[in-house]
Amino acid sequence: MDFWKKITDLFTQAEDSSPSQPVVHEMIERTTEQKKDYEFWKSTLVRRQLLDWLVHQYGLFKALPKETDEAIDFLNTPSSKGFVIHFYKTQYSERDATYFFDYLKEKVLAAEYRTQISDRREFNRPSWVEKIERHYLKPQPDFLKEGVDKFNQRFGNVTIELEFRDDKPYRLKLRATGYKDSLFKDTEDFEDLVGMLM
Repeated sequence: MDFWKKITDLFTQAEDSSPSQPVVHEMIERTTEQKKDYEFWKSTLVRRQLLDWLVHQYGLFKALPKETDEAIDFLNTPSSKGFVIHFYKTQYSERDATYFFDYLKEKVLAAEYRTQISDRREFNRPSWVEKIERHYLKPQPDFLKEGVDKFNQRFGNVTIELEFRDDKPYRLKLRATGYKDSLFKDTEDFEDLVGMLM
C-alpha cells in the first residue's frame, strides 16, 4: 500500500468509519483542579521536551523524511497537512498527553481561531475501551471586514484528536484541512502553524 495512502487513511479513519453509537458522548469540561494543574504543566520540562521533539521531527520530515522517529508520522497532501503522535510508542503519561492536546488547542486559538466543538466519545471495542477527545477549530470569520474579497482561512479547519485505549494514551492527531474554493484565499504554510506552537 502507498505510504501516503496509509497516513491519509490513518487521519480519516474516524471520520469515514461508521462505528456504533458511542457509549458516552459529552462535551469536554476540565475541572478547576485540572485547569490549575495544566497551568503548572505548561512550565514543566516535560512540555518543553515534547514540543522540542515535535518541532525537531517536523524539521527532519522536511529535510530527511526517512530519519523521523517511529513515534510520529506527518500528513502532507494538497488539501490536508498534519501529524500523528503514536503515544503508545512513547513513555508519556495520560496527564502529559491530555495537557499537550489542550496546549495545542490553546496555541491554535491564539492564531485567530475559535472553538467549534470540544467533545469526548467512548466506544466499547472488542478488546479495549476507546475514548476519543476532539477539539475542532475554525478560523475567525473575516467576511464582515470592509474590502474583503476572499475569506482568509489561515491554515484551514484544524482538528485535534486524542485517542485512548483502556485509559492509556494511544494516538494524537492534528490535521489542518483547507478549502479549494474561489471564495477563499490559499491556506498559509503549515510550517508557520508548527512555528506558532512554540
